[in-house]
Amino acid sequence: MPKLDVLPATLGALGLGILGVFYFATLPAQAQDNPDTPNLVIEVDGSTQGQIVIDLMPGVAPQHVERVTTLASDGKYDGVVFHRVIDGFMAQTGDVEFGRLGENLRRAGTGGSDQPDVPAEFGDVSFDRGTVGMARSGHPDSANSQFFIMFEPAPHLNGQYTVFGQVVEGQEVVDAIKRGAPGSGSVDDPDYMKSVTVTE
Repeated sequence: MPKLDVLPATLGALGLGILGVFYFATLPAQAQDNPDTPNLVIEVDGSTQGQIVIDLMPGVAPQHVERVTTLASDGKYDGVVFHRVIDGFMAQTGDVEFGRLGENLRRAGTGGSDQPDVPAEFGDVSFDRGTVGMARSGHPDSANSQFFIMFEPAPHLNGQYTVFGQVVEGQEVVDAIKRGAPGSGSVDDPDYMKSVTVTE
C-alpha cells in the first residue's frame, strides 16, 4: 500500500521564494532555527549535492519527530532516494524499505519501516515553502517513514498531512533536487540522502 500520494497540485505563478536572510525572516516563529529543538541534517548527493538543515517541531508533532529522529539515528535514511519529485510542488523521500540507492526502485514510495504507523498530528502550521510534512496513504493515521519538502506553498495540504519541520538552511539544495516525470513525479536516476543525522 502506498505510504503517500500527496495530490499533485497545479500551482499558480507564485514566483521563487526569497532565499537567505529574507527567506529566514518569513518563517513562522515556531519554525525558525531554535537552539532548544533538534535539527535534521540531510547531506544530499547525486546530480545535486549539498546540505539541508531542518528545524524539527516536537511541540507540534512529537510522535512524528520521534519517528524521524529514531530512523535517522539508526542510519535508516542513509542512501534513500528522492523517489517522487514534482516541479512546483514537493520532493518526497524516506522509503527505507524500498527506496534505497543501488536496489530495485520499482516499488519505491510504497514502503515504510519496521515500526508501526504513526497517528496524525495535524496542527496549525501551514504548508509553505520549505515546510516538511509526513507522507501517508489514504488513512490519516498511516504515516510511517516517508516525508516530503515543499518547493512552494500548498495550502490545500493544511490539516491533511502532519507538519513536523521547516527548512532553515539549504532551501537552494532542495530547489535543485532532480525533478521527476510530469504528473507522476517518478524520477529516473534520482538524487538521494547520502546521510541523515540529528543535531541538538
